Amino acid sequence: MKVELEADKCVASGQCVVAAMDVFDQDDDGIAILLAEEVGDDQLDDVKEAIAVCPAAAIRLSRQ
Repeated sequence: MKVELEADKCVASGQCVVAAMDVFDQDDDGIAILLAEEVGDDQLDDVKEAIAVCPAAAIRLSRQ
C-alpha cells in the first residue's frame, strides 16, 4: 500500500509519529515527514491508526 501525506494540512500534533514511528517523523517545526511511501502488511495497522488519529486528516492510503 502507498502512504500519502499532505504536509501542508499538517497541524504538528505528532499523533502519526506515535502511531507509526517507522513511517512518520517530524521536522523541527513539528510538521510530519513521510519516512516510507510504501508499507507492507506488517505496518498497515499502525498506518491505519495514524490515519484515524490525525486531527487534520492529512494522511491517506492508496493502492499502487
